[in-house]
Amino acid sequence: MGSGHWSTDVYAARASYRAATGTSAFAHSDGGATTVHPGLDPRGVAFRESRDSADHPESLAIGVLFDVTGSMRHVPRALQTKLPDLLGLLLRKGYAEHPHIMFGAVGDATCDRAPLQIGQFEADNRMDDDLGNVLLEGGGGGQMRESYELAMYFMARHTSIDCFEKRGRRGYLFMIGDEPAYPAVKRREVAKVIGDEPAEDVPVAAIVRELQRMYDVYFIIPQGAYHAGSSELRDFWQGLLGQNVLYLDDLDAVCETIALTVGLAEDAIDLDQGLEHLAEAGSDAGPSVSRALARLDASRAAVAVSAAPPGLDAAGPSATTRL
Repeated sequence: MGSGHWSTDVYAARASYRAATGTSAFAHSDGGATTVHPGLDPRGVAFRESRDSADHPESLAIGVLFDVTGSMRHVPRALQTKLPDLLGLLLRKGYAEHPHIMFGAVGDATCDRAPLQIGQFEADNRMDDDLGNVLLEGGGGGQMRESYELAMYFMARHTSIDCFEKRGRRGYLFMIGDEPAYPAVKRREVAKVIGDEPAEDVPVAAIVRELQRMYDVYFIIPQGAYHAGSSELRDFWQGLLGQNVLYLDDLDAVCETIALTVGLAEDAIDLDQGLEHLAEAGSDAGPSVSRALARLDASRAAVAVSAAPPGLDAAGPSATTRL
């Protein structure tokens, strides 16, 4: 639940061992599993928690949920290979001093065996373990919908995060996919997958509003994914999240995009500074990240200008307004 520290050396040693032994980073799924791993099963979970500790006295909760149906099942593999880049930017460049990162996966509750998989908030290499335990089911239905509303229900009602509860600072939730959610959180699906007994179905817009009390919510659409060019997809998510819908033309840049989005929202950097940090780190993700975040950065700058008192420009100390 957020103790310990990330070690790139431990990550590299594990990767070297897997390469030498022919072991997959996704041993649960690639080993033939057909059901959700016990450590990622949301059923009966009261809360996934992000708690302050001696190691991390001011924790910041960051959730990353991705579609593992159809053409999207390669997303967690891309995330797993870029974990050091994500942690390196967040930590070394001061975007978030004490990040707690949760990984999870979304499928289709109408037909999949594992429609929702939710890890723990972790600060150390256990986040890599959670990724490795994801079932890459590759299912989904044919109706251009996945159960993101069920994932958002869990995050809104079954997570407890100290950054919000103690300090009034929202965490971050990133969802990665190429389909809309269903129009409502269905009571029967909540009961089956999570174990709650809500009194009625919850409209998706209502659960998003509830979720946004506690998290800044973003939806990343990888361009080139099957439905990425769909106007229905764009209109659905922009209607719910506005400017927080990000179009990413290179999925390999997803970790850098997440890191810089957090940096921007935390007022730790502007986009140009973030792109400089990517170049310093030897990353070639800069152009893709720049295109993905240009609209968000422009909006942030506009908000900063409007928030500045008369006579004080956006660089002044009163102009740092979190979106």
